[in-house]
Amino acid sequence: MGADESTADGPTTIRPGRNFEREYRLTASDAGEFLIELGEQLRDEDTVTLVGDEWELPFDFGEPIELEIEFDGVEDPELEIEMELPGGSDDEPPDVA
Repeated sequence: MGADESTADGPTTIRPGRNFEREYRLTASDAGEFLIELGEQLRDEDTVTLVGDEWELPFDFGEPIELEIEFDGVEDPELEIEMELPGGSDDEPPDVA
């Protein structure tokens, strides 16, 4: 089916080989709930799965995770928190003979 897979019954699954971007404007409460659920997946799983109304994006992640905190206190103060998850790898290290 290509980069995406969808069925009549479910959302489009975003797969490698495709660029995908969505932006949301949320209440602080909704953003907090999202971050809690994301944090629980990061803590407990090797995959995070993000789900929208018509799409889902499963992502196998590796480590280290990059966390960037940026504060712009000039004029209209703004705090930006960015997290980058590297793709996971199923590669096993070679043996040493």
